Amino acid sequence: MAKSMKLAGLKSVENAHDESVWTATWVPATGSRPPLLLTGSLDETVKVWRPDELDLVRTNTGHCLGVVSVAAHPSGVIAASAALDSFVRVFDVDTNATIATLESPPSEVWQMQFDPKGTTLAVAGGGSASIKLWDTATWRLVATLSIPRPEGSKPSEKSGSKKFVLSVAWSPDGRRLACGSMDGTISVFDVARAKFLRHLEGHYMPVRSLVFSPEHDSRKLYSASDDGHVHIHDVEGKAIIGAMSGHTGWVLSVDVSPDGEAIATGSSDKTVRLWDFKMRAAIQVMSNHTDQVWAVAFRPGGRGDRLASVSDDKSISLYHCS
Repeated sequence: MAKSMKLAGLKSVENAHDESVWTATWVPATGSRPPLLLTGSLDETVKVWRPDELDLVRTNTGHCLGVVSVAAHPSGVIAASAALDSFVRVFDVDTNATIATLESPPSEVWQMQFDPKGTTLAVAGGGSASIKLWDTATWRLVATLSIPRPEGSKPSEKSGSKKFVLSVAWSPDGRRLACGSMDGTISVFDVARAKFLRHLEGHYMPVRSLVFSPEHDSRKLYSASDDGHVHIHDVEGKAIIGAMSGHTGWVLSVDVSPDGEAIATGSSDKTVRLWDFKMRAAIQVMSNHTDQVWAVAFRPGGRGDRLASVSDDKSISLYHCS
């Protein structure tokens, strides 16, 4: 049996932002530089950090409300940030030049993710109960994938609020999109046909984070919910393959290591947990943070030898994974 992954704290930056840090993602390496870490905060800024020293490279301003999501293009050249002002800013990572500003009122913008090929940006549209798809060549809105209303409900019934979309994830082959809603349901779409496929049930509270296992043909989807559980789903078969519990609060974020062997979560219980999928158990609990942990992110490439976490305590922590 393979040795389980272990985390060791490498570095923490206190007061990395002036306010709560709500989102973090890694920008893949390019030919001229290593991967970088992007963080977004209630202080309305996005910050770019070097991967090992957590040295600040740049602070991006331009949003007029808190930044709720950051996403990096697979090329590593561009990234996007979204704020509570409902604007998405697409920018050049190395120069901070604005490439596009996307607005799709009246929907809010929550999580975003570029598809694996980098041709489409998927944006979870909050109260619009839909995912918006933007073409990255033209920056035009090319599709809106709407969650169907429950059968038997009338349009006048306020069922839309329950389908408020918080989270979004692409399958590794780019054929499926999953989104998590306020009511605990997960919706799966066939992207090429812009077609709703199925709901995945199991959670009964908001699903704030979703991630597919990285194997190319993966059908395995991890979900994190305020109900305190992480579920593992087969997106084609509707089945829950497994469930993991251990956090004593909301599970706000989940990510999977690039080799697919380990899962990390961040929670309102102020901890980061590392899980072994085969054991279905937390193998490590990290208590670096003094407030809720909004995001965890493995560095892409190889085994994923770095994990970052960000928190309401305004700090960033970096861990070595071995």
